[in-house]
Amino acid sequence: MSAPASKTIGDLNGKWVLNKTLSDPVDPALTLQGVSWFVRKAIGAATVTLDVKQYKGAPAPPSESTDLVTRIDIQQIATAGVKGTAENRCLDYVFREHSDWLFGRVRGRSRFITAEELAAFAAPDGPARKDEIIEDDFVARDWLEDDAEKTGPDGQTHVLNHVESLDADWTAVQVWGFQDVGGERRYVRNIVVAKGEKFVSFKMVYDWIPE
Repeated sequence: MSAPASKTIGDLNGKWVLNKTLSDPVDPALTLQGVSWFVRKAIGAATVTLDVKQYKGAPAPPSESTDLVTRIDIQQIATAGVKGTAENRCLDYVFREHSDWLFGRVRGRSRFITAEELAAFAAPDGPARKDEIIEDDFVARDWLEDDAEKTGPDGQTHVLNHVESLDADWTAVQVWGFQDVGGERRYVRNIVVAKGEKFVSFKMVYDWIPE
């Protein structure tokens, strides 16, 4: 189901299910991340649902700030016997370490980002290319950028996530937002996983689940 107009980057609260038909395969990225064949096949067979809670709260450590920040807590619920995972993000762009059964030890940071900032981030002379965590501007492509999407605290249209593996030497860049997919407005993640000189770019497209 397409996303209702009330669901924006400023309010992702609710449940979303991965649409495998509209999404790109995730297996190449999981392979690059060192996930085993058995686990990859189980994930491929599973239905994955995101249960999202977005709110203002105190930032998690190591931040010592007393200012409230946007927090996005996501429980990923899977079928086919696949154990779920949690994504808990503070949008202050401070690195925080996390460990789970699927990806091991990682550190990640997140923030809201405008279309202009995203274009600069992914530009040939931008920081992401210089750091070799992306190879082109894939993460900045295909987004809806009209005024109705500018619902971040300062009119941003996306969330940028940057994750680094502490065990397997890969990185992942995710940009969240909304795109027109087959004539319908959808919540989408543009993702690039990189390791060494290898890059895997793919989209994850979600259906909205009404209450």
